Amino acid sequence: MRIARIAQPSGMSFAVLEGEGPGATAAEIEGHPFAQIKLTGQRWALEDVRLLAPILPSKVVCIGRNYTDHAAELGNEVPKEPLIFLKPSTSVIGPSEAIRLPAVADQVEHEAELAVVIGLHGARGLDREAAKSAIYGYTCANDVTARDIQRQDVQFTRAKGFDSFCPIGPWIETSPEVDMADAEVRCEVNGEVRQLGSTKDMVFDPAAIVAYISQVMTLLPGDVVLTGTPAGVGPLQAGETVSVSIAGIGTLSNKVVPSE
Repeated sequence: MRIARIAQPSGMSFAVLEGEGPGATAAEIEGHPFAQIKLTGQRWALEDVRLLAPILPSKVVCIGRNYTDHAAELGNEVPKEPLIFLKPSTSVIGPSEAIRLPAVADQVEHEAELAVVIGLHGARGLDREAAKSAIYGYTCANDVTARDIQRQDVQFTRAKGFDSFCPIGPWIETSPEVDMADAEVRCEVNGEVRQLGSTKDMVFDPAAIVAYISQVMTLLPGDVVLTGTPAGVGPLQAGETVSVSIAGIGTLSNKVVPSE
């Protein structure tokens, strides 16, 4: 099931996306989508609504250097335990929204990632098996990073925390039949393939990551976990369009614009 958050003629709501192509529709959900889903009966053609970030998390927890080839391309060793850092909720944007290049950064780069969305009961102090049940679904993400600032600051907060530096979407895929154990992760900039990897190459898989984080902090319903990026990260320039695609989920595209 594909769960989206939409701007529709009467406001904003969650919706189940039904069908593919020109005949696709968005069926409005009553309230939030984490418990039993109830439809209001209101439907719109997908082309008549605007897709927003599919969830507004209280926090975005990220995993660094979770692909060996990416760690190597930046001259880093693979951590023995998941390397966690945070992106603020204010960095989140949705499909087709603009990534804004900050004036203080000279080297802003894309990082295509599989994102985990936490479900109704959250996650606290879980083992790996329990963590599987805490995962509500998956979406695409771009862990946009000001690489020059990351090198300068050493720690990651400023480099990864600018407004608009966490595009997620276009929807949350919740179907248990969608296998994220070996899903292609792709990033294209203006149609040129920059990153091409697979989730099978993760050092720590999503369940292990959620379990580890839950020993440190409580993950609340709707929180988002970014699981790391494969090799091929590269610069973004104003005027470009960057697209992150995850097999079995969809494609998230954002325009890059200069700072205001």
